[in-house]
Amino acid sequence: MKKLSIAFVTSVLLFACSEKKLENNLHLTGNIKGLKKGTLYVQRIQNDSLVALDTIGIDGNSTFETNIELKSPEMLYLFLDRGVSNSLDNNLLFFAEPGEVNIETTLENYIADAKVSGSKNQDLYYEYKKVDRRFQEESLDLIEKKFKAMKSKNNLEIANISAKQESNIKRKYLYATNFAINNKDHEIAPYIALSEIYDINIKFLDTIQKSMSPKVAQSLYGKKLTEYLASLKKKQQ
Repeated sequence: MKKLSIAFVTSVLLFACSEKKLENNLHLTGNIKGLKKGTLYVQRIQNDSLVALDTIGIDGNSTFETNIELKSPEMLYLFLDRGVSNSLDNNLLFFAEPGEVNIETTLENYIADAKVSGSKNQDLYYEYKKVDRRFQEESLDLIEKKFKAMKSKNNLEIANISAKQESNIKRKYLYATNFAINNKDHEIAPYIALSEIYDINIKFLDTIQKSMSPKVAQSLYGKKLTEYLASLKKKQQ
C-alpha cells in the first residue's frame, strides 16, 4: 500500500511539473542596447485588439527576460514604452514559438536593428520578407512613375505602368503561395496565407490549407486558415 502511495504521489508530481512546463514554455530573453529606463509589453492580438501577456520594467539594465505561456507558435509584439518619446518605432513583431527565443536590438533603431533568434518560423519569416520587400519597393517605384505620368497626362504611359502594377501584384501573390506550400511543415505557412494573401483566389488558399502537415493544421493559424476558408466557401454557395 505504501509503495502504491509513493507511486501515486510521484505521478502527481510529474504531472504537475509537465503542466508547469506547458504553462510557461516560451523563455524570452533579449537586450535593447542604449535603453536605460522604460517598460516592455509582450502582446498578442486577441479579438482584433492587442492584449498584454506580460510587463517588463527596465531600469538601468538593458537586458530583459520573461516566461510566456504559448500553446502554439504565434506572432507576438514587443512594445516599448520609452517614457519620454512618442516614436512610432516602438512595436516589434516577432514569431514566437515554444523554447528559447532571443531578441537583440537597439534603442535608436528598435525595429530596423532587431535580430530574433531561436525561432524557425522567424527565420522563415525573415526569408519571406527579404523577397517580399522587392515587390514592395517595385510597387512604390511604379506608384511614383504613375503619378508623374498622370501629371503629364501621358495616357499610354499610364496604361503601361498599370499593367506592370498588376503583374507585380500577381508575382507577389504567386511567390507568397509557393512559399507557404514549400513550408507546409511550419506555422509560417497558414500565417502568410492569412496575413499576406487572404484575398487571393480561393483555390490557392485551398491548396495551402490542404498541403499543411497535421501538426500545422492543428496550430493556431492552421485552425484559423481552415475556419476562414470554410467561411469563404460558405459565402460562395
